[in-house]
Amino acid sequence: MLNLPNTITLVRIAFIPVLFVLLLFPGKTVGLFAALSFLVASLTDFLDGFLARRQNSVTRLGKVLDPLADKLLITVCLIMLIPLRSVPAWIVAVIVCREVAVTGLRGIAAAEGMIIPAESWGKKKTAFQIVAIISLLLHYEYFYIDCHQVGMALLYIALALTVLSGLLFFYWFFQKISLSQ
Repeated sequence: MLNLPNTITLVRIAFIPVLFVLLLFPGKTVGLFAALSFLVASLTDFLDGFLARRQNSVTRLGKVLDPLADKLLITVCLIMLIPLRSVPAWIVAVIVCREVAVTGLRGIAAAEGMIIPAESWGKKKTAFQIVAIISLLLHYEYFYIDCHQVGMALLYIALALTVLSGLLFFYWFFQKISLSQ
């Protein structure tokens, strides 16, 4: 159960307190370190999935732990960006509500013996959230690029994908549940 991909997922979770502490001290240098930490943590998401498939070591724990690690990493960063006035609280609320609702439905499905893998819209949503958060963590202008404005534009795209993928997940879930009864 505790194979290399699952260990890498646990490392991603270990980045969360690091990011939490970094985001307590806003500034250009700390923002750069936070963005780099978040980038490294996000890259572990791709690495653990790649290794799990390549080594044929996909586990039930990994199927549950991997999306949970993503949700924790993303929501903690978004929540910590609210007091820095980097993101509107309502956007974070919509994203967090969708993540909690989908996680709850995944839990119900797991209790019924169904493991629901991530689907393409959810993966696109996560990718946009990651890139948006990196830009928002950078926050300042680098090489004549206003990272905050780029991050907000990407966050609005991520928000649209979050809502869309959530609606599609709910539709799929309730269709599966009604077919199984």
